[in-house]
Amino acid sequence: MAGELAVSLLDSLIGRELIVSEGEDLSLTDSGGAYFSRLGIDLDSLNTSRRPVCKSCLDWSMRRSHLAGGLGKAVLDHTYAAGWARRVDGTRIVEFTRTGETAFRKAFDLI
Repeated sequence: MAGELAVSLLDSLIGRELIVSEGEDLSLTDSGGAYFSRLGIDLDSLNTSRRPVCKSCLDWSMRRSHLAGGLGKAVLDHTYAAGWARRVDGTRIVEFTRTGETAFRKAFDLI
């Protein structure tokens, strides 16, 4: 996921100290792990994957970083599973429903 919501998500996670940013490196904190576990994200599978759990990725449209890595994908999968958004066929565009965007903002404290 990229764009304004994705950049805001990473800012919120760092601001609430759920993720720590050290330069380009991101780390999930213990409280961040508990938070994502409560959302139903399986951290054990993320920790055993070859993909890094947390990674920053420069969003070309915003010129700021968003969350990537296993956790970024898990958040996107959670967003799809909740029915908040869908991928536009044949593109990489993530399209939120009006109520889905509101729910996403509330779930990740972006309001």
